[in-house]
Amino acid sequence: MGNCIPVSPSVLESKNSLDLLEIMGNLSYDDSNMTFLDYDAAPCHNQYCPLFQHMAPTFLAITCAAATLGTGALVVALAKRPHAWGWPQSRVLVAQLAVGMGVFTALLPLVAVGIGQGWQLGTGLCRLTHLLWHWSLFAQGLLVGSSSCSTAWCRWDPQSRRLAVAVWAGALLLATPAALASGTVAAPETSCLRRSVDILSPAYLLHLVLCLCLFLLLPAVLLVATLATPRLRAGWEPGVGVSWLFFGLWVPYGVGLAVDFLLHAQLLQPTCGTFEHFDYMLGLSEGLGVLHCCLGPAALLAARLCRHGAGASGSC
Repeated sequence: MGNCIPVSPSVLESKNSLDLLEIMGNLSYDDSNMTFLDYDAAPCHNQYCPLFQHMAPTFLAITCAAATLGTGALVVALAKRPHAWGWPQSRVLVAQLAVGMGVFTALLPLVAVGIGQGWQLGTGLCRLTHLLWHWSLFAQGLLVGSSSCSTAWCRWDPQSRRLAVAVWAGALLLATPAALASGTVAAPETSCLRRSVDILSPAYLLHLVLCLCLFLLLPAVLLVATLATPRLRAGWEPGVGVSWLFFGLWVPYGVGLAVDFLLHAQLLQPTCGTFEHFDYMLGLSEGLGVLHCCLGPAALLAARLCRHGAGASGSC
């Protein structure tokens, strides 16, 4: 979960206080247009890493406990009344979303321990963790996207089975660059990082593009298609919006990833303000996305109860 590395692309070691001048250290300059820095000015400090290492394990532990209860309740509801789940929360779709959220939830304790005590399981398991983390996210995104524009998940027939295989195999393929870009760094203790390669490395660039497609482009395309296509607009139900909770929680992180790339690639000039505050915004946006694994089951169960109540009393 996240890189505890400030905006500066040249600083990999963990520090409690970092100077903005370190960002400027590797920048080339033209003698004819030299910039003179005020060395008497107060330095910019980034205190994100100590706070992240202190707060993240607790947050992940609480989220994992809530997600485990929610996903368990969802599985029980699916098992006890399998035929009570109708469109748009069809049993086939909800069961696969539960699997995706379950895989994501199962990784949270491992990530929490790795953040709090240092990663002791080696580079291979670090990359496997990032592979499974993003496999779950891509699978859920593809499931929500496919359910928004078709009724393929209404039944479990040969067509829907082939689609399920394609979704999960495709999601695994899309998650592979995340594994290749991740790795461990010993600074000062070993950490499992989302990005252990250069910001412009092919593996990370491919991973970034795929994440932006999942978190930003896909929901935007689906929203425009729904508004522009009478058939999709007519078939819209409040229950469909429950599945879109996934995109709503992860869109801010997609924006954060894009800005993070622009800052590290020096396409945006980092200022003292961005140096001090951007890591907090990126961390909070990823934390918001992580909440999908506990809010998702709760929303699906609430939609099911609401729909059942509407069928019984005529209103929700």
